[in-house]
Order: sequence, then C-alpha cells, then structure tokens
Amino acid sequence: MGERPFREYRGALPDRLWIWEKNVYVDEKRRTWLPITIQTESGRQVLMRQEDVPLGQAMCPSQLSPLLLPLMWQLYPGRRYRSSNSNFWRIVCHIQFRGIEDLLLEELPDPECE
Repeated sequence: MGERPFREYRGALPDRLWIWEKNVYVDEKRRTWLPITIQTESGRQVLMRQEDVPLGQAMCPSQLSPLLLPLMWQLYPGRRYRSSNSNFWRIVCHIQFRGIEDLLLEELPDPECE
C-alpha cells in the first residue's frame, strides 16, 4: 500500500527534441514524442510521451500554425532543457510505465521578468 506503480526511469534523456510536424517531436534516435500542454496556476507544463507514430514529411516552421510550444528543446546540465526561444524547462519527472516513456517538463520563470 502506498507504493507507486512506477518509478523514476533511469534511461537516457533525449539530448534534443525537434518539431517534425504538428504535435510530433523527434529525438536524435528518431523516436517520436507527442506533447500534451498543461496550464497550471504557477505556469506551463508539457508532458512529452514517447509513442511510435508514422512520420510524414518534416514541416518548416512557417508551415506550422502558431505554436504554443518551442520548435526545439536541448538538454542542459541540472536536469533541465533549454528551448529554442531561450527559456528553461525543468525536468519534473521522467518515468516509464508499461513500456511507455513520459517526460514531464515545467517552464521556469524568466529571471529577467522577476
């Protein structure tokens, strides 16, 4: 009782996540990740779920409708990602449950705005 059905995943984090097409990101191993945006009282989070989906043609940023999420994330030291718009996103958790890998990111406030 009280035991979680999952634990922190010890697998490697993606070094980079690039937008491929609408609502599909690809990592350096060509694994596909599907984002779910969550707006909280304290800010914005995104759940990236690694799920295999067939890839269409890669889209240019100009072909994509206005995006709420960055075009790319790059892994940085300190369990965080830096997005293409220079914001930092903290890694809240990285889990695997029943073979599905989830990565929860939380946007950090811009220190210049505080």
